[in-house]
Amino acid sequence: MVSLTFLFWMYVVLFAVIGAMRGWAKEMLVTFGVVLAIFIITVLERYIPFVRDSLVGPARFWLRFLVLVALVFFGYQGPNIPKLAAGNRFVRERLQDLLLGIFLGAVNGYLIFGTIWYYMHQAEYPFQIIAAPDPNTVMGQSALRLVSLLPPVWLGTPAIYFAVALCFVFVLVVFI
Repeated sequence: MVSLTFLFWMYVVLFAVIGAMRGWAKEMLVTFGVVLAIFIITVLERYIPFVRDSLVGPARFWLRFLVLVALVFFGYQGPNIPKLAAGNRFVRERLQDLLLGIFLGAVNGYLIFGTIWYYMHQAEYPFQIIAAPDPNTVMGQSALRLVSLLPPVWLGTPAIYFAVALCFVFVLVVFI
């Protein structure tokens, strides 16, 4: 049996390797995609009565999961669009680009897997093959401490609004 804590750190390292190969500019787009996904989920759950009142448990988890995965997918595929890739903005040249790619890739692993884990935790682990951390074990206590540090915890309202604003400013300054 594999713990969720191990899977979390495994994906952080895996995404760091992916970030090293892709470069910092492409990884920033994925980071912005995750922030935008959390923002959309927050707005849907706060202001759309159907989502706020009717979707609970596994249904709410699947909505959150689909929004997150869709925006992460487009974040990873965005730079492959020929019109965007034709410019020199996504060219990697130096060691600092590699190191920043590793860092941002690890951040993306934390954001993506951490957000999915948090949403699963809120849905009370709706899958038979994934068990909730046992608070009576050391590994379970470690996992529960990690859950309290996952992205949706500190990117709640109003922090998510500021995060989206900062992402837009960064896009305007660096990418346009």
